[in-house]
Amino acid sequence: MEIREDDPVYIKSNLVIEPLVDNWYAWAHLISPATAAMNIHDRHLKIMESYVELPQLHADAVKNPNMLGGPFVDHNGERVDEVKELISNTRKKCANLLELRKDILELFALLKKENGYSLQQLYSKIPERLNGLVELFYDINNNASFRFFEPLLYETEFYEESLQSFNLFLVQDDDSRSFVLSTPKLPETDFLRVNLPLKSKKIDALFEMCRKPKSYSEIRDLFEIKSEEEALFKSFFTTESPKMYEPYKGDGVLTRYFGHACILAETKNTTILADPVISYGYESDISRYTYEDLPEKIDYVVITHNHQDHVLFETLLRIRHKIEHIIVPKSSGGTLQDPSLKLLFQKLGFKKVIELDEMETIEFDDCSITGLPFLGEHSDLDVRCKLCHHVKFNNDKSMLFAADSCNVSPKLYDRIHGMIGNIDVIFLGMECHGAPLSWLYGPLLPEPLARDKDQSRRLAGCDFAQAKEMIDTFNPKDVFVYAMGLEPWLKYISSIKYTEESKPIVESNRLLEYCTSKGIESERLFGEKVIEYSEESLKVLSL
Repeated sequence: MEIREDDPVYIKSNLVIEPLVDNWYAWAHLISPATAAMNIHDRHLKIMESYVELPQLHADAVKNPNMLGGPFVDHNGERVDEVKELISNTRKKCANLLELRKDILELFALLKKENGYSLQQLYSKIPERLNGLVELFYDINNNASFRFFEPLLYETEFYEESLQSFNLFLVQDDDSRSFVLSTPKLPETDFLRVNLPLKSKKIDALFEMCRKPKSYSEIRDLFEIKSEEEALFKSFFTTESPKMYEPYKGDGVLTRYFGHACILAETKNTTILADPVISYGYESDISRYTYEDLPEKIDYVVITHNHQDHVLFETLLRIRHKIEHIIVPKSSGGTLQDPSLKLLFQKLGFKKVIELDEMETIEFDDCSITGLPFLGEHSDLDVRCKLCHHVKFNNDKSMLFAADSCNVSPKLYDRIHGMIGNIDVIFLGMECHGAPLSWLYGPLLPEPLARDKDQSRRLAGCDFAQAKEMIDTFNPKDVFVYAMGLEPWLKYISSIKYTEESKPIVESNRLLEYCTSKGIESERLFGEKVIEYSEESLKVLSL
């Protein structure tokens, strides 16, 4: 049906907003200025320069299952001239950030020479662009380091909103998107590039149309669509009304699994959405919840940690208009590897961002959320922006969203158990192989790490023994293994593809068998699941 000027229209359920920074997929380390500086030089430029030199090597590597997630551009060995132009434009447009990287490395080198004497005389030697933006300090072992005054850093020329933009396009399947950390986003005929900062309220106006229609002419004019763009833009909309959302009206808790680590817990008064990563609506053999299955209002979004499969701006921007509060872990306060999520979300236009600390509790009308310590998964770096969430409801049901926390110190959870007692339901990640440190954090290191050390420090969750210790400690009635990257619609952010011999599958199978032997209900989640916890009993519904 042809859409007319004054027709009330809705967005299609498979409309994607793909956030970008300097033509690369936007994730947290491209928003914070210091981490952006390091990644643009030591990830983006290195990958693009390698592609220009050896395009066929990249094309072959992308097709090799053993190379999934590697630093290889997925443009089939083509469009080399466009990548060359992107390299040139990056060096010009990101000149301030590239200079910031130089200064950060210079400061690291300056501090490496210090051996315990006062650092006060070094303030005059700090590179000029960093002067007034950092504090120098020693740790207790007399290792000299520094931290940023992050709020000030965001107010400098190093935070460049002009580098931000986004693509709008329709996704049709689970397999068509390239791994986002390795491939720059070049123009495509079926993509509309919108040059607006990610905080723009126009994004909210567009995605409110998932249930509240606007006239086609109103939304077209709001985005100042050119005549040559109109046919593509018009294809993003439909006159067909979406299905209505039916809120939970029971006296218990309705919990729905949306894939990966995304859980929606709903009482008749409160909605809590953990680590939003949500699939789009299109035909598929795999049943899944989509954006159409979210409530009109989300009271609390809780974020476990700052990795791209848990802080996914693509999802968060699409639902920003629904979110009342975001609860994020408290960071370490300005270290390079641990940027503040609170500041980052505020800069991207999110309101009411709440920082939660370890063993701190927030009380709501019919539930409470306590932040529990989160171990491992960060390659032994001093990253503190990470929390497990203990959610306790007024019907005395309690849940733990542990995400990728790795139980490397079981005594920790023994101590926590002494404070909070048993937990009814545990959601636990078991992606226990994980990539090495350099895969995610390599660009932040002032010096490369030796390969054997790099391979030993992995982004890994619990194996069987570690998960078993947690189960034995908290005595849950139900255990759900999640956050495994199993769903095929996650490949563009996780690059994971398992076989039955893969360690995470083998280890999680062992845990499920152990739970069965203990009379504990357990399942490795995939696709979608409904779990209702009523006051009388537990009822699990698989749809």
